[in-house]
Amino acid sequence: MTEIQQAGTGREQSADEASEKMASVETSGDAATGEQTGTRSGWERRAAWWLSRSDRTALLIWFFWQVASYIYLYLAGPGRTEDPLLDRFNRYDSYNFMDIATYGYDGRPDDPDAARLVAFFPGLPLLLRVLHPFIPDLRLALVLISLVSSAVVAVALSRLSESYREGSGHWTVLAFFLSPFAVFLMAGYTEAPFLALAIPAWLLARRGRWEAATVCAAFASSIRISGLFLAFGLLVQFLIARNGLRAPGGWRKAPWLVLPGVPVLAYMIYLWHRTGDLMAWKAAEAQYWGRYPEAPWTVFINTWNRSLNEPVLATSYREEILSAMVLVVLIVARLVRRNWADVAYLAPQAVALLAMSSFYMSVGRASLLWWPLYISVGVTGLRRPWVMMAYLAVAAPVWAINVGNFTTGAWVG
Repeated sequence: MTEIQQAGTGREQSADEASEKMASVETSGDAATGEQTGTRSGWERRAAWWLSRSDRTALLIWFFWQVASYIYLYLAGPGRTEDPLLDRFNRYDSYNFMDIATYGYDGRPDDPDAARLVAFFPGLPLLLRVLHPFIPDLRLALVLISLVSSAVVAVALSRLSESYREGSGHWTVLAFFLSPFAVFLMAGYTEAPFLALAIPAWLLARRGRWEAATVCAAFASSIRISGLFLAFGLLVQFLIARNGLRAPGGWRKAPWLVLPGVPVLAYMIYLWHRTGDLMAWKAAEAQYWGRYPEAPWTVFINTWNRSLNEPVLATSYREEILSAMVLVVLIVARLVRRNWADVAYLAPQAVALLAMSSFYMSVGRASLLWWPLYISVGVTGLRRPWVMMAYLAVAAPVWAINVGNFTTGAWVG
């Protein structure tokens, strides 16, 4: 992977340099192509003031990725499912979010396992409840949340990549949306809304806007526990970056770094009043999903044995194993490059995914949260296009297969 210089290293751009670079990228617009304002369409003239050319390219990638996903959804359906369109993107955990939004954490009156619901953080169900008067069908609300959130992710990820190397944004966005598990960016899951907050938080931090970064991270923490990993990464970035603690008056911004932990603490206090257990969410994960601490090698062996003993799910388990290997390699690469903020964000995920579960579960889905990986691919693809071609040759077919498996209900067999 190519080097991505993080804030705070000796080889890093200063915050001012990065900001100036981003400003030049965002304001250059169409000038480099020689286009005249008078020859542009009305929409282009209105959008140019807030969307750069790289932003618009990112949105085009997002749009055609949506088109491609729906085409494959349609092609995968015959003979495999007759479910309505909204049901194809709302499976498994989606119904848990809808139940919480409708009935609270008590769940449906006829649900004997409603105690599992506390494993899900309240951010997304609360958003569904807010939208319910305007969008009565919660399935549609979930799909629309993911639709809008994924568009935000496209622009934010492009800008973040551009802050590392100009011209890499569209490559990074392409690598991200054609990653093997990108179907979850369309599904009624938490990945898209979480990333729509987490990536802007990381970008804002790189620009020295710590207050706004922590506000975004706090909302992200209300959606999933990964928000705490994000907060840890932001903390390390604040401590080592020139525009953080070391900046004049930087210590005044330090209290803001506590903010992302507030939603998690509030939810834990709610659980304590409800169940008497601050960690009831973790206990539910252990009881209903087998997420409890195990030695990392035991987790690997358990997953490998499942891939041999459960033929229907063999491919899924092997995808999980490969994803775990990618995470380990990514962390080692960041350590070698001394990208401490990336390590601070990624390492706790490795502990949670590879040592806090009896077997690998949702590791592949969590790979969507590893934006340093996609930025590495994008930056390398800019310099060596064959790397991007090789990546897409492997990732895109797996993405298509997973779109078919998830939308036809075959994800868990």
